[in-house]
Amino acid sequence: MIKRTRNEPMWLHTTFRIGGPAEYYAEPECTEEIGQLIEEARGRGIPYVVIGRGSNLLVGDGGYRGMVICLGRAFSRVTVMGNTLEAQAGAMLGAAAGCALERGLKGMEFASGIPGSVGGALVMNAGAYGSEIKDILSEAELLFPDGEIAWVPLEALDYAYRHSNIEALGRIVLRARFSLQPGERADILGLMKSYGEKRREKQPLEYPSAGSTFKRPAGHFAGQLIEEAGCKGLRVGDAQISEKHAGFLINTGQATARDVRMLVEEVQRRVFLHAGVELKPEIQFIGEFL
Repeated sequence: MIKRTRNEPMWLHTTFRIGGPAEYYAEPECTEEIGQLIEEARGRGIPYVVIGRGSNLLVGDGGYRGMVICLGRAFSRVTVMGNTLEAQAGAMLGAAAGCALERGLKGMEFASGIPGSVGGALVMNAGAYGSEIKDILSEAELLFPDGEIAWVPLEALDYAYRHSNIEALGRIVLRARFSLQPGERADILGLMKSYGEKRREKQPLEYPSAGSTFKRPAGHFAGQLIEEAGCKGLRVGDAQISEKHAGFLINTGQATARDVRMLVEEVQRRVFLHAGVELKPEIQFIGEFL
């Protein structure tokens, strides 16, 4: 049965811990219910958006006037057959990587600390430490705008740095299949621990954030450009460019979506003036910004 609420506070559903209410909020329990909710939204003539665990997402303080469809715990199953790991869209990347470790499969170590869901990772081609989702993905099960469900091979997803054609073509990730390789559990665990230590050392994990704020510009590192432009520690309200890593924008307390957006725009302005480079956000902005 679909879980439904009205005026659901979206700060409860984002890693930023920021966001006004969704006019309609629903958590389907199965694929058929996703289709039902989409048809319902279309029938009412209201917009809808499908989200996972709310990383890389900023919801406006005015909320979202429409329907938010969240693929959460009901879509978190992870299974392994041979060297293929299959995960539903709502599964956390860390859980999928942990399952790969248990089965002695290597290839997902880079994803173990990314605080997002499989569905979101496929849409944006998430990556870390020189590896990306496209490096291990073999195919994705997608829900098409006309209601068709089909497995689509990697080659048809137009992958590039932090890019796929999934969202642009109005498709929704349901499941993913990853091709992994046999490995020694001790080696896999050691690499995961190494990545974890690097994250704790270099990233402001103690604060709510959406992960890396900006995409990496060609030939540059966003964090370095931001620091060189004098933006490290820059604040708007409780939104701040981290003193620990300038590539992260953090919520130090009660930051609003307006605070975050103003800070993003100010960083973009300063970096462009300093280096002539246009920074593009990794964060997805939805809803009404007051």
